[in-house]
Amino acid sequence: MQKLELDDILKNTSANLIKKVWYVAIVWRPNVGKSTFINSLIWEKVSITSNVPQTTRKRVLAIYNDIDSQIIFFDTPWIHKNTQLFNQKINNQAVTSMREAQVVLYFIDSSRPYWEEEKQIEELLEFVRAPIIYVYTKVDLESKIQIPERENVLKISSVEKTWFEKLLEKVKNHLEMWPMYYPDNYYTDQDVFFRISEIVREKVFLHTKEEIPHSIYIEVVEAEDTPELLKIQAYVYTETDSQRYIVVGKAWSLITKIGTEARIDLERVFEKKVFLSLRVKTLEKWRKNDRLINNILK
Repeated sequence: MQKLELDDILKNTSANLIKKVWYVAIVWRPNVGKSTFINSLIWEKVSITSNVPQTTRKRVLAIYNDIDSQIIFFDTPWIHKNTQLFNQKINNQAVTSMREAQVVLYFIDSSRPYWEEEKQIEELLEFVRAPIIYVYTKVDLESKIQIPERENVLKISSVEKTWFEKLLEKVKNHLEMWPMYYPDNYYTDQDVFFRISEIVREKVFLHTKEEIPHSIYIEVVEAEDTPELLKIQAYVYTETDSQRYIVVGKAWSLITKIGTEARIDLERVFEKKVFLSLRVKTLEKWRKNDRLINNILK
């Protein structure tokens, strides 16, 4: 993006639209608290949470606004080694986010040793020109790694109440005055269909195990919105019939539970009554369908 002189921008922009603005990419490995941090920061659920690796599939924007700044966080997918087409495209999104960001937050779980994932991420970070802030989480637990004492290092714990402010302060030190990219009442760039599909997918992750979550694809085919009711029809696709039987459950018990929990979350997000109809279908080898993958990740 070509950078203009601030004086030129001010000539065509009202003063109240000028804030400290920057894009911030968040990189991570699973279970370090990244998505929980984003949701807590903006007081809205924009990133689904799960203990299952690869929960985040596409880059999601979470937009933080306060009186003097607008910070656009990239919630990036987990970078990992995998030769499948779908996973390679997910990795590409994470790498693109790091290259486009003006600041990178690298979340590290201090309660567990370094694994191959950390080594792979740090190899990529060597090519990042933006400032990197190393965020060590779970420091209230026994540390399994040595945490350096540097200016660009932040240690946080779940029991500390002020770490949000400390992290924001470190990020803001790198911000520049710039026109706001989004209105100050925006908190995400997600459309309605994507937010619905992610909440349903989160509930599937919650109630299924092992490989099934990664074989799930949610397609929202209808979202009819009225002042009193949001009527949704969606399909839950699996790759095999055996997976479909598991997701459906005995006498439709599991898919009914998934639908009920998703509906409760959707009603909170959209602040109205929701009617949610879920059907489970088999779509063999969908993770090898290039056109479908591009549509999911766009």
